[in-house]
Amino acid sequence: MHIGFRNSLDHSATCCAICGGKFGLIRHYCWRTALCSNKCVNRFKARREADQKWLRWRRAA
Repeated sequence: MHIGFRNSLDHSATCCAICGGKFGLIRHYCWRTALCSNKCVNRFKARREADQKWLRWRRAA
């Protein structure tokens, strides 16, 4: 069980959380999430905003 968990941690440290691409010379971070570019940062922020809007809508209903 530990081996599978350890592999998943290693994989998450070597690729972008949004697109799964490899990191270049610079890693961008947003909410402690490693991202490969500003484009992925913008996509991550848009996804968080959409999730928050959906949660607010669910609470109101």
